[in-house]
Amino acid sequence: MDGKESVSFKSLVNDAIVLTGPTASGKSTIAIALAQLIDGEILSLDSIAVYRGMDIGSAKPTTEDRRIVPHHLIDLIEPSHDFSVACYLSAAHETVAQIRQRGRRAIFVGGTPMFLKGVLRGFDPGPPADWDFRNAVESDLKKHGLAALRQRLHQVDPLAAHRIDPNDARRMIRALEVSYQTGSPISHRQIQFDHYQDASNCNVFALSWQRAELHERINQRVRQMFDDGLVAEVHQLLQTYGTLSRTASKAVGYREIIEWISQDGTETNTLIDEVSAHTRQLARRQETWLRSFNERRLINVTQNDEPETVAKHIAEQLID
Repeated sequence: MDGKESVSFKSLVNDAIVLTGPTASGKSTIAIALAQLIDGEILSLDSIAVYRGMDIGSAKPTTEDRRIVPHHLIDLIEPSHDFSVACYLSAAHETVAQIRQRGRRAIFVGGTPMFLKGVLRGFDPGPPADWDFRNAVESDLKKHGLAALRQRLHQVDPLAAHRIDPNDARRMIRALEVSYQTGSPISHRQIQFDHYQDASNCNVFALSWQRAELHERINQRVRQMFDDGLVAEVHQLLQTYGTLSRTASKAVGYREIIEWISQDGTETNTLIDEVSAHTRQLARRQETWLRSFNERRLINVTQNDEPETVAKHIAEQLID
């Protein structure tokens, strides 16, 4: 344990436009139309799109999309490596500065919650991981269960214990780890990053769909991903890298197929249904998370709305 501290990142909410929303809500096509209207460049807010080779399951922009509008923060790292929020924000700050130097507007597009929170409110990554400590706590977790882990955190950092979901073992362990390494509760370190701007003072837009329509879009997208070769893509990733990183291997779509391959699966219909169900669950979690961001302005979208029309509506609301 060396007590080394990582650099903190300020909010980018005053330096960029943000377009977010649940998976399959049409963010990418609307963002391209918006970028063309306002001379913008797009920065991905997707924790899976940073990985090379994970193309179909992350719905990366096509070659044609990238020709029309510059896209950034895509294909940054091999999928066998971890990529933290701090790594993402470091690249994001550098890229936003470059875009602004070109006299263009930066548009963040995506729905990964922790990436979004870091962009909107800044981020304190805290000290680097202490794997000996983590492994010891995880061993205790297996023996004594979540309730004991939560009680341990409550003794160390009552505010963090109150804030963190009682089923979120990963975040509880991280809170314990930060307190152990720094002697300061993580909840005390994060106070400055809980501040937010009013929605009327920033350019943060969240696409909102009726639940039934969004679910149908998700089902269609998942089927299209399988038609486009998602299973073959996962086979190729495993053949190339052997083992994917924790984040990459747990991504919806990839996680289910990796497990299916390990079980020598042959029937894909059930697999497609499983991925669709998990993607719908992901969308609901994203919607819940997005409701916690007071910075956002909701943009209601229906199947009848053309991306160009929605983009124009957003452009008319932009604050200079």
